[in-house]
Amino acid sequence: MTAILPDIVDEAGRLLDAAGRDGATLALLGGIAVRLNASVIPPPLDREYKDIDFAVPKGGGNAAAKLLSACGYQPAVEFNALQGRERLLFHDPAHDRQVDVFVGSFRMCHEIPFADRLEPGRPTVQLAELVLTKLQIVELNEKDVRDTALLFYGHEVSDRDGDTINGKRIAELCSSDWGLWRTITANLERCRDHLGDYALSEAETALISDRLTQLLAQIEAEPKSRGWKLRARVGERKRWYELPDEVA
Repeated sequence: MTAILPDIVDEAGRLLDAAGRDGATLALLGGIAVRLNASVIPPPLDREYKDIDFAVPKGGGNAAAKLLSACGYQPAVEFNALQGRERLLFHDPAHDRQVDVFVGSFRMCHEIPFADRLEPGRPTVQLAELVLTKLQIVELNEKDVRDTALLFYGHEVSDRDGDTINGKRIAELCSSDWGLWRTITANLERCRDHLGDYALSEAETALISDRLTQLLAQIEAEPKSRGWKLRARVGERKRWYELPDEVA
């Protein structure tokens, strides 16, 4: 194996190549995944990346751990022993970087399932899951707004996967989980409200805003489950999200 690369985007590619050679299913999440799906990046939406995030299917944690160790990463032994069925953590001390591996689903403020949605050979999770994992954070931060804007700048909203954001997938998940609906819709609106923070052209801003609005409308139009309706009666009187532990 070659040494860990100083450029984090190149390094993510090295790890994907290694997984491909080993026949392991490994798909990027997070900001680097957003970047890899962007054919054009408007300068106001460009940013630097600090960490690498991966998704693996259920039961794929051991293969990912062996791969990352072979590629020069140090495991967080105690964390991995306690959390390894759902999440693994590795460090690159030389570049002060962290690699997160989410197993079967992405669980932070909300759980985003992807176990049956990972496509062999695809370097990232599907765009719908990228949107969901970016917007499931209750206290949305600036980098997630920027990444979301870039996703909607480069991709239409439709009812299919591939090179479009699968709005039907997002709407279906939100229609059965009031808490997820509450967070995702609030953050879509927040992203739309903050588009003016970036030096985008009027046309770029309008394009992103229209696509965010389209997804919001699709989520609202999706028939809601009985469980969703029962939880909606309680509303915000009861906390609707988890408080994920901070990982040093």
